[in-house]
Amino acid sequence: MSSLLIKILMLCPCSGGGPSNPLVLLAIFAGIWLLFNWIKALTKSKGISFMNKATKIVIVVVLVVAVGTVLALKQKNKGSASEPVAATSSNPATITESNSQNLENTTTAKLPRLVDLGADKCIPCKMMAPILEELKTKYNGKLQVDFIDVWKNPGEAPKYKISIIPTQIFYDASGKELFRHEGFFAKEDILGKWKEFGVDLGGQK
Repeated sequence: MSSLLIKILMLCPCSGGGPSNPLVLLAIFAGIWLLFNWIKALTKSKGISFMNKATKIVIVVVLVVAVGTVLALKQKNKGSASEPVAATSSNPATITESNSQNLENTTTAKLPRLVDLGADKCIPCKMMAPILEELKTKYNGKLQVDFIDVWKNPGEAPKYKISIIPTQIFYDASGKELFRHEGFFAKEDILGKWKEFGVDLGGQK
């Protein structure tokens, strides 16, 4: 019985899942425990097998008072303590960056794509860098140009099934691979290949 009363006082929803004041709870429990033992001794001494109606009412009243006391202390402590502000919102910079990436992906989802897989320390790859940058700038909104450093991102090479760097892979607007080239690839040859596939980049040279 005593263990049951402890669980009721400690886990009751009105106490927020924990004691508001351990000394008060201990005093309440001690009073209930003493009352229960007194009633038990009384019933034994008089040979009564079951507690009468008045005894049951007394126990119920004591339990109600105990729970009411705990609830009152809980509300008092809650009102006096300042609640911390919950940090539930994400970092605005992260949200902005995420939205920008989603917008970029939406914008370029239907564009033809050129992927150059290389490394920043490979000589032919270094020669490709200004070409890729020029294509990316000149044909912005018409052609998506991506560079992937496979030395810094070793998992990318198997994904694209390449064995030599640099490797350029041409994709149409639906994402289907059209062509791939290994080694250095001049800007004129890249533009000529897109023209061969019927991709209109606005007639720029």
